Amino acid sequence: MSSVPSDLLYSAEHEWVAGDAEAGSVVTVGITEHAAVALGDVVYVELPSVGDEVTAGEVCGELESSKAVSELYSPVSGTVTAVNEALSSEPSAINDEPYESGWIFKVEVSDVPELLDAEGYVAHIA
Repeated sequence: MSSVPSDLLYSAEHEWVAGDAEAGSVVTVGITEHAAVALGDVVYVELPSVGDEVTAGEVCGELESSKAVSELYSPVSGTVTAVNEALSSEPSAINDEPYESGWIFKVEVSDVPELLDAEGYVAHIA
């Protein structure tokens, strides 16, 4: 069973959100361990750019693995304030530490859709 930290929120598209998910706050976004395992070894990450407007549920990047290319969805709406530049040279961090060094981007939130808590996400992937 994949790790599902209880202090994060989750989207149905397998992204996690760390931080105070409300308008005006900045949250960190990544993909879940469940998604990272399903993808296989991530070899390339197409990141959004700082300043990009992202919309909850919409594609904002891409993850390429040894198995497939997968779209990256934003779990919240807002403005990208930072991206994990280290993923350009070390995309495997997404597989190795999806909830730590494998974070993907940060967003100043303008809108938050309904997200799943850890229990809801576990039920979603069961």
